[in-house]
Parts: sequence; C-alpha cells; structure tokens
Amino acid sequence: MPDLSGRTAIVTGGATLLAHGVVGALARAGARVVVADVDEAGGVAAEKLGSDVVFVRTDITDDAALAALVATTAERFGGIDIVVNLAATYLDNGFGTSRQDWLTALNVNLVSAVETVRHAHPYLKASEHAAVVNFTSISSKVGQTGRWVYPASKAAIVQLTRSMALDFAADGIRVNSVSPGWTWSKIMDDLSGGDRAKTDRVAAPFHLTGRVGDGAEIGHVVAFLVSDDASVVTGADWAADGGYSAIGPERTVPAIPQLSE
Repeated sequence: MPDLSGRTAIVTGGATLLAHGVVGALARAGARVVVADVDEAGGVAAEKLGSDVVFVRTDITDDAALAALVATTAERFGGIDIVVNLAATYLDNGFGTSRQDWLTALNVNLVSAVETVRHAHPYLKASEHAAVVNFTSISSKVGQTGRWVYPASKAAIVQLTRSMALDFAADGIRVNSVSPGWTWSKIMDDLSGGDRAKTDRVAAPFHLTGRVGDGAEIGHVVAFLVSDDASVVTGADWAADGGYSAIGPERTVPAIPQLSE
C-alpha cells in the first residue's frame, strides 16, 4: 500500500458500494477522505471506513454546493491534494433517451467532474502531491446494445483526462483515469439476490480473471495512481477490468477449430 499520510482526498460519488472500496483503500494508505454524495445513508456508512473519513452531503451539479464542499474540506484539513471523480448516473435508454435525460446524465457524469476540479484547482495547484483520478469504464471502448448515454459519457471522460493532464502539467497536477470492468456493486447485489457466485459465473466469459472485481481492488489502483509511486504516470487510462478489454469477440474459446466441427 502506498503512503498517502497527510494528504486530503475528495471522492465524489463516494457513498456507493464500489466507492467504499476506493475510500477504504485511500484511508488505509493514510489519506484524509471527504466523501461527497447525495446518498446520506451510504455516506454515513463510508465514515466507518476510517477515522479521517468525513461525509459531506453534496449535489455535484450545484456549483454552490461544490464551493461549499471545497471550502469545508480545506478548512478542516488544510488543503486538497487528491480529487477522485467517481460520481455517475446510469440514466440511459439508448436511442430512446430524451434530450433532457442526455443533458442530465452528461451534467452528472462529465461536466460535474470538470466543475469539481475547477473548484479544487487552487488547492491542487498549491499541493506538492496533486493528483486527479477520473472514473471511466469498459463501456467507453465497446458498443453495448441499448446503451448510448453512459458509454458516450465515459468515452468523453477518457478524452477529458488527456486534456486535463496536458493543461495541468505546468501546475504539477497529474491526471489519470481508471476503467473498471464488472465490479461487485449494489445493482449486481440487487439483481442477483446477493448471489456473488452466480454473478461471478455470469461475468466469467467476459473477464480473464473469471469473476467480477471488488471495490477494494479498484481502490488499490486508485491509491497507486494518486501516490508518489506513480509520479511518472499522467494522461493515462488504466484498465482495472480483469482482462475484459483484452478479450476480442472470439473470447477465450478457439474459434477456427470450430470450422471443422
């Protein structure tokens, strides 16, 4: 585990099950973590992940709320070194998505990531260990039937990460993104009735690891990227997907031999 002692991180969307793995990893590495989310129950649960984990109820689409989040964080911990843009909405009805739903989803998934960093930028610039991690997805790289909005927003974040890294390099701020594969989450828990083994079986054909990931595993990648151990890494999208993105359409089963069967 890298050493993040004395550093302060804001994690948007930090109340979710997946995000708890990220928050926990940062806290175990020594960081003070401010969880920004509208989900009060999940936010309060996140506070149990470390003695220096604090929940601040925040609507990231509200600039006044973001300003208050940043001010509260800086006042309590003396600065901001890390921003993790994890908040997202899965609002997506494919081709049937209305204009308003497109705008709502892009506001949450893309624009609010920019605005969070904009508000935190003065503190990041003043930090000697500044790092931003944007959450993308395996959905950013492949077509997924019936899904248009979420994949488009995540693909945009991959490009946004490059642009941020380029323009913030002079400020000493590193910017990277993480693209998780299927990761154990509330929606998987709900849909499977809490059956993790079943979820792993469904995920197996799409992941070289033969299972879904854990939030803590994603958290370890994030903790590395925001640490000094990754001081040479910026502008990169990291696949934390159990090999999902390495598998082509033929998957892991030899295709050519099937011609002679």
